Amino acid sequence: MKKTLSLFLMAVLLVGVLAACGPKRDVQQPKESQGTTEKAEKPDKLVVWVNDDEKQKLALKDIFKKYTEKTGIKIEMVAVSMLDQTKKLALDGPAGKGPDVFYQPHDRIGDIVLQGLADPVDLGDAKGEYSPTAIKAVTYDGKTYGVPMVVETYGVFYNKNLVPEAPKTLDDLMKIAKEKTNAAKDQYGFLMEAANFYFVYPFFAGYGGYVFKNENGKYDTSDIGLANDGAVKGAELVQSWFKNGYIPKEITGDIMNGLFTKGNVAVAITGPWNIASYKEALGDKLATAPLPVLDNGEHPKSFVGVKTWMLSAYSKNKEWAVDFMKFVTNEENSLHYYEMAGEMPANEKALTNEKITNDPLIAGFAEQIQIMLPLAKPILAVVALFNFMAPFTDFLLPSIVLRDPDKFTLAVGLFNFISDRFANNFTRFAAGSILIAAPIAVVFLFLQRYLISGLTAGGTKG
Repeated sequence: MKKTLSLFLMAVLLVGVLAACGPKRDVQQPKESQGTTEKAEKPDKLVVWVNDDEKQKLALKDIFKKYTEKTGIKIEMVAVSMLDQTKKLALDGPAGKGPDVFYQPHDRIGDIVLQGLADPVDLGDAKGEYSPTAIKAVTYDGKTYGVPMVVETYGVFYNKNLVPEAPKTLDDLMKIAKEKTNAAKDQYGFLMEAANFYFVYPFFAGYGGYVFKNENGKYDTSDIGLANDGAVKGAELVQSWFKNGYIPKEITGDIMNGLFTKGNVAVAITGPWNIASYKEALGDKLATAPLPVLDNGEHPKSFVGVKTWMLSAYSKNKEWAVDFMKFVTNEENSLHYYEMAGEMPANEKALTNEKITNDPLIAGFAEQIQIMLPLAKPILAVVALFNFMAPFTDFLLPSIVLRDPDKFTLAVGLFNFISDRFANNFTRFAAGSILIAAPIAVVFLFLQRYLISGLTAGGTKG
């Protein structure tokens, strides 16, 4: 425990050092832009960065055209991957080449705000038009930093040719797995990426396990629940799926998707991003449902994601940019986007519209969203949570579920991770990484203003 605390304190100290040495900004705290356009001069155009996805671009092209017809403002659509937009904005924004509006997953909001890349948005009365879950996800430090477009989580897909109805309980799911699995013929009753912590977390949380204690939407990083009785029970459940041969040890998302689209899998746990390919393969035999209730009566809480439009801090047309974001995410346009791109809208009226509620493939996910686990605040805890998932998946989880000893549970895996068997090497590695990274980061942050100015303006500041 002392070693873990020491590592945590070193990380906190490093954050403090970097914050103290970062470039000073001669700007005031950003004010919320309301999208009230009466007094704002109408621009000739707005530059909007969209995610580089063909279906999304086609859907947005129609919506952007309608906004131009309504306001006379031309929308310049620029396709940039969501994962690359913040890096590009940090360079293009100060040079006056960035967008007015850009598009991001909500778990990046904290980092974006800390970099000063986005301004808060005052949605006013329009705030009630969006799902409370979505609004909560785009809120940071009490301010709204985005206009939510899409909400998503994962749930159950099932092939009605193999099972007439969705498994409502864990017992139902295990019965299907037992009766429908014939690994020799590549036939499975139930598949999921069970070595990926992102997907198996609901089965840990449903029994009382957790990474960081979540109180009213805020994570307490001092309270870690990965070795409590609930986490151990969840780990033993996941381990049993491999031990009983229900899920092959080499399972990946691609393998699961291939088997499911061939009709070899009765039930798959994954996200709505697979709806299009699954529907193309199975047609009207495809259906969805929320995750099954556990044997303790608890509903497994899945992680939820929100994709949101954000207001660039460098935009000179903030009022019109907010007006544009509200227009794109209104009920009518959200439904159009859903029909074209196949993603669930964050707009509350659109989400409850009969076009969606009557869609059997979306209904299951819409229900699961009501029992999701938001990832919003505080940002350092969220960053830590996401950074935890990768090493947990790569190291701890395989140790739990892929080893032969029957009792190699999560508690044992954690013990090995922090005991003398591994701790000394990891402690030295962590300390060395901090010592190496700290001076490099300090120098970079100190010189960043010169580097940005030099690259974008062709010279350096004197």
